[in-house]
Amino acid sequence: MSYQALYRVWRPQRFEDVAGQEAVTKTLRNALSQGNTSHAYLFSGPRGTGKTSAAKIFAKAMNCPHAQDGEPCNACDICKAITLGNLNDVIEIDAASNNGVEEIRDIREKANYAPTQAEYKVYIIDEVHMLSMGAFNALLKTLEEPPANVVFILATTEPHKIPLTIISRTQRFDFRRISPQDIIRRMTYILKEKEVEYEEDALLAIAKAAEGGMRDALSILDQALSFSDGLITLDETLRITGSITQELLSEYVSAALVNDTEKGLSLLHAILQEGKDANRLVDDTILFCRDILIYSKTQEETVLKMSKVDDQFKQLSAQADPEKIYDIIRVMNQTHQEMRQSSHAEVYLEVATVRLTQPVMTKVAPAASEAKGDSQELSNMKDKMQQMQKMIEQMQQGVQNTAAPKPAAQSRKPKKQQTFKVNQTQVFRILEKATKDDLAKLKDVWPDLIDYLPAGQKAIMKTSKPVAASPNGLVVTFDYDILCERAQNDSFLLDSIGDYLEKVIGHRAELCTVPSEQWPTVRQSFIQRLKKGGETVEEDVSAEQESAPEEDAIVTEAIGMFGKEIVTIKE
Repeated sequence: MSYQALYRVWRPQRFEDVAGQEAVTKTLRNALSQGNTSHAYLFSGPRGTGKTSAAKIFAKAMNCPHAQDGEPCNACDICKAITLGNLNDVIEIDAASNNGVEEIRDIREKANYAPTQAEYKVYIIDEVHMLSMGAFNALLKTLEEPPANVVFILATTEPHKIPLTIISRTQRFDFRRISPQDIIRRMTYILKEKEVEYEEDALLAIAKAAEGGMRDALSILDQALSFSDGLITLDETLRITGSITQELLSEYVSAALVNDTEKGLSLLHAILQEGKDANRLVDDTILFCRDILIYSKTQEETVLKMSKVDDQFKQLSAQADPEKIYDIIRVMNQTHQEMRQSSHAEVYLEVATVRLTQPVMTKVAPAASEAKGDSQELSNMKDKMQQMQKMIEQMQQGVQNTAAPKPAAQSRKPKKQQTFKVNQTQVFRILEKATKDDLAKLKDVWPDLIDYLPAGQKAIMKTSKPVAASPNGLVVTFDYDILCERAQNDSFLLDSIGDYLEKVIGHRAELCTVPSEQWPTVRQSFIQRLKKGGETVEEDVSAEQESAPEEDAIVTEAIGMFGKEIVTIKE
């Protein structure tokens, strides 16, 4: 049989094997053991943190006939088939390559069929954020009314790209980055099972380079096993990952603390000549300085991200000036941003090293500082005197001008100019057929519609609010006239809204925009027109208005919102 990568061979098969996600695994086990499982789950978190593995374990535990305390037995035929990926009732789908509407519709159709071998049919959709908006809408129908014995598990690294209507219909579990200690514990177990010798510092270097991902850690460990001759050493691991030893980092930071430019540049050139990655050097320096600050305040080794507490580290933490450490972190972070936009990373690192190793004059001699302070205070007093003189002159001029007429001031009064003219004919045509149900449907999908739009159109529609809707039209108000005009004249925006509504509610709708300030006037004009037309409902409203003005206002509001067809007035 061909060689398999470590992360495939040692994929967790039980919840207790999932490293660093105790809160998630405990909740899932309890739900399974108590029979309180949901029809849809969302597993979100960084790559390589166990989302897909937990989904497969969950599918096994739901269908395993010998499951105990929410854990599968991994010995029955169903568990073995799910582990090998041969069970037809557990379907894994990669949304990156199956992100169309047709694929999701096919899932909806097949989900209606009962499972053939297992008790539950489980769909695991990986990278679900890659689905198109149409595919999400197709999936939404299934999540709203799920078939019996069907469970959906959605996995994603970017949950912010998933519509809120999908998230609200799932139970969400957030997988966090795995701590270096948990990664080291898992790698230690694997190496002992494989009977491979190792150095503890080598495993620490791998855990740091993995940045919280177990899959990345096992991939690096796989490389280290191939590179080594039966013993995984720190030097070989650092060569594979491109990281820098803690000893070199300590010397580099010490050179900055004692302002030794020559030593700092010499260490930098030695590190780069060894082929170390420039970006890795910046990242390691920032994290190393972070560990110095944290350890100097807490004296706790467990809170460190990448450092090993030895005599050199303790001495450096005790002697380091916090302000200087802040300066190193700030300069290195700025250098990291500059390096992204240039191909000369070495030059930026040299400049940063010179900046960090140059003494900064922060204190001034007492006599000089006092003289400077006195002169500065005198200068400030002179400036204040001049400002007061100008204020007095302005006040005198103001008193003299109080008797004179102020036509200019009156002309400067703000005038409310309506730059946008409402198309009342279009609005009235929509209001004549407006219904409460149409408006409710529109309000329900409006937030998702705005998220669906591109950035430019989303900015226009951000303050919009639907106020009336008919089967084929909708009236939307905006806070500003300019937004009304832009929305009404943007053909791409109108087409996008029509396309979305056709997918979600089944038909397109004609969009009409009205400024928020003008909407009450336009609505009242529509009511008055109905009254003049002699409609029965409106005549009743008119009669009631004479006797009860407040009730008439309520009736007018109801007709404006829901349309006269569905308004019935009773004494």
